[in-house]
Amino acid sequence: MAASEPELDLQQGLFSHLLELRTRLIKAVLAVVLVLVALVPFANRLYTLLAAPLVSRLPQGAHLIATEVASPFVTPLKLAFYTALFISMPVILYQLWAFVSPGLYKHEKRLARPLLIAALILFYIGCAFAYFLVLPAAFRFLTAVTPQGVEMMTDITHYLDFVMLMFFAFGLCFEVPVAVVILAAVGIVDLDKLRKGRRYAMVGAFAIAAVVTPPDITSMIMLAIPMCLLYEIGVLAVRWLLKPRPAETSN
Repeated sequence: MAASEPELDLQQGLFSHLLELRTRLIKAVLAVVLVLVALVPFANRLYTLLAAPLVSRLPQGAHLIATEVASPFVTPLKLAFYTALFISMPVILYQLWAFVSPGLYKHEKRLARPLLIAALILFYIGCAFAYFLVLPAAFRFLTAVTPQGVEMMTDITHYLDFVMLMFFAFGLCFEVPVAVVILAAVGIVDLDKLRKGRRYAMVGAFAIAAVVTPPDITSMIMLAIPMCLLYEIGVLAVRWLLKPRPAETSN
């Protein structure tokens, strides 16, 4: 009987962790649902704002179209869901942090907390950068190169998918400083390697920008240059944050 007590304690501990995980997930999902319910009445207005960078650059008389019967109803709802997820992300990350943080060491908490905040802020900045700067430049190029006799009429669902992909891509690309700090923190690279790898980082930034952005040089440069600057910020963050620490002590 005594031999089974450690196994029983392990099962109880695992069960309590699963219960806490379920509670955290429910809170995160509830936050998304509440924001979604609040946004549904404004779904069409949200789509109008999202389409503004393209609509404002279409030739006079041109407009977006819906090629499927349910698209005028479903597509704005999809955008409302994406927006709710976007707005609720701080709550989702907080629930994740509240679940994970008790098992971290003190110095891991000191590093992980600013990294989570920085990752969230940088993702938002990347999305805003894409919406206010990159998409207008890209659509200006695409409308300018449309062949004569061809009318540009974009489907609203395809437009939403394209813009969401751009937001996600730019949001991830703006996470360069966080990625650099994490790689240094786990010992894959050090400060000297990061400094010596600047030229490779620049080449990689332009290669990623060429794949991610629409097929115009302006959009590519508008992503590659910020990525290079963000890499330098990551190097500075490694220098400031990752200093020699005493032996690990559990919280």
